Amino acid sequence: MIRVAVLSGLGHAIFVAVGLLVYVMGTRIGHQRRHPSAAMGWVLGIVTFPYLVVPLFLLFGTRKFARPARRPHGPPLEATEGGPPWATRLLASLELAPAVRNAQVVLHADGTQALQGLLATIASARHRLDLCTYVFAYDEVGREVARALLDCVHRGGRGRRLVDAWGSMRTPPGMVRALRRQGLQVRRFMPLLHNPLHGRTNLRNHRKLVVADGERLWSGGRNLACEYFIDRPGNPAWADLSYEVHGPLAAQAQAQFATDWRVARGLVLRRRRKARSTAAPALPAPPAHGPLAQWLPSGPDHADDTVHALLLAAAYHAQRRIVAVTPYFVPDDALLDAWCLACRRGVQVSVVVPARSNHRLADLARERALRQLAAAGARVWLSPAMVHAKAVLIDDELALVGSLNLDARSLFLNYEAMTVFYGPQELHWLAQWSDQLLASARPYHARAPSWLRDVIEGVVRSVGFQL
Repeated sequence: MIRVAVLSGLGHAIFVAVGLLVYVMGTRIGHQRRHPSAAMGWVLGIVTFPYLVVPLFLLFGTRKFARPARRPHGPPLEATEGGPPWATRLLASLELAPAVRNAQVVLHADGTQALQGLLATIASARHRLDLCTYVFAYDEVGREVARALLDCVHRGGRGRRLVDAWGSMRTPPGMVRALRRQGLQVRRFMPLLHNPLHGRTNLRNHRKLVVADGERLWSGGRNLACEYFIDRPGNPAWADLSYEVHGPLAAQAQAQFATDWRVARGLVLRRRRKARSTAAPALPAPPAHGPLAQWLPSGPDHADDTVHALLLAAAYHAQRRIVAVTPYFVPDDALLDAWCLACRRGVQVSVVVPARSNHRLADLARERALRQLAAAGARVWLSPAMVHAKAVLIDDELALVGSLNLDARSLFLNYEAMTVFYGPQELHWLAQWSDQLLASARPYHARAPSWLRDVIEGVVRSVGFQL
């Protein structure tokens, strides 16, 4: 009996050691840079529950596809004319497409306007229509959008619909089959079973965009379901943000969709192995004057955490204000510390979150960050209604709007898409819109948690980084 126990213990120790080796080698060889809290969580999990956590790491552990580029030393990168130099130079160094001037930008004040803009964008397509979303519900909005997509196909256009397999899990298979039978191309991103990119199941596509002919873009934070657009008895529509852009920004978004479409078939890794260069999309001639905007994708297909980098830089360049609207607020320690430091040097930091979101665990995980911000002097506001919008305003210089939540999953794991607006009209509109949210919200008052609550918050926050 003693001999068996010793051998069993030795085998267990060997399994733990091999698991740690797999983690270290997989992280280092794949250039999987991780936040210290995430790394510590994986290591502790492997040591404590190796038979559970090692398979989970093999299934969920990958964070990045791209490796950091090494830019040779040379002259400073040129800043985009019209944007703050610190921001446009940073984004250029991250190998992102430059800001472009567009013919028109329309920000949607409510769900009705957003739905009208969405259907008008689909109806405008003559040759190609691309749609990407996280949730495509089988409800009034989903069916109306599906009919509009099929109308485009019946007009002779090429229609493609890309949905996240996890977010749209409740979409009936019969609806998908009916769309395919009538000529619409449909792909599911990272399915839980039969995933062409093994070990990447945890990397979800949270981008929301519709592009018509590479000339007209509809995007933002709204999923394609009733709660994002329509008031119903006892269920008012969520406060959210979306926008339309007519101009070259749409061509950049279409190139983004084309890459995601290939990823859904598992083709990106093969292309990278062959070391093919990816040419920039051919953009239509921009207008001489018009709203200046920049496409800002983030996710495993970029070597850098692009949005996180911009938010960190903005925290140190802001002079007057930072306004953030988000449904879930679970930032990493670096971003949280940067905003606290901004408060202490006199920048007015305001954060708007729903008093109660649709994810109870996210509400638990946010409390530590909200207390720390409030202690540093930030103004935290609780909206009585569900807020699903994602927006950050920095002084009167730039604003980010799109799909990215201010939590670690969106910042470091998901495929996300934001647009940076630099134009004064868009910044003024977003400032007024955020002021209206603040007017209906109540201030957050931090309370010291009990020891049990503190432990629960810490556990949820740690697990939430990966899940």
